[in-house]
Amino acid sequence: MRDFGGGFGYLLAGQKWVFRHGRWFGFGLLPGLVAFVLYAAALTALGFGADDVVGWATPFADDWSSPWDGLFRGFLTALLFSLGLFLAVITFTAVTLLIGEPFYESLSEQVERSEGGTVPESGRSLAQELWISLRDSLRVLGRVLLYGILLFALGFIPLIGQTVIPVIGFCVSGFFLTLELTAVALQRRDIDLDRRLALLRARRGLALGFGVPLVLAFLVPLVAVFLMPGAVAGATLLARDLLPEEPETGSATESGDGAGEAPAQAWPEAPGQGSAAAQTWPSGQGPETSPGFGPPPASF
Repeated sequence: MRDFGGGFGYLLAGQKWVFRHGRWFGFGLLPGLVAFVLYAAALTALGFGADDVVGWATPFADDWSSPWDGLFRGFLTALLFSLGLFLAVITFTAVTLLIGEPFYESLSEQVERSEGGTVPESGRSLAQELWISLRDSLRVLGRVLLYGILLFALGFIPLIGQTVIPVIGFCVSGFFLTLELTAVALQRRDIDLDRRLALLRARRGLALGFGVPLVLAFLVPLVAVFLMPGAVAGATLLARDLLPEEPETGSATESGDGAGEAPAQAWPEAPGQGSAAAQTWPSGQGPETSPGFGPPPASF
């Protein structure tokens, strides 16, 4: 497994991979384009209707004198649209992955083939994969909303709320964005959400280095669409590095160096025993040297 020098290195490696494989880049753009159109329509509707929603929700402000009624409702309108934009940013990846499950699954498998070795297969149907992705995405969204509410409240603290809290917010969003993207490759390995969280918490710097630049880039319209294929490719490379490498198999006798434990010696069975299996004795021992010479108890 190659080392790409931190989370941002994996992100760049994924973008380079899709640009070197132009067909897969175009293939991975389709789900992002569909999701972008849906989100653009929803945000446009929210932009035109937010003031009506705020006016309906605040009838008590009808009797307020000017300009306080306008300032109050204008603040709530901006807050409502900001909340909608925040939800769009944190859910865009999950919705795009759900829409493009077959696309991104094929893209991720192709990245793994290019890295060598066998491609893991979950053996589940597409409907099962979609259900697991939806269930896990809702669980992640719940966590993100809890963090979002807490950080929003802390944002009213003078000085800290305008400096430290936004940075923490980007870090939280970046971590969960990495969690969503690596799910494509890790879910194929039957690694559930709790273990994926544990893996990323153990490599928090790697997760933030990958996810935070993506969060910042996703704030620019259309950028998320063009970065999604490379983000999935990079997340696949990162997911392979999150898992411990499998130990090499092989014995000392196969390598011919004479080290290691010698194989057990087979001895014939005692009279009266069937010939289906031979008795085995540890190295350096036989029936003559073992205490209690005779066949082992039947319970063994």
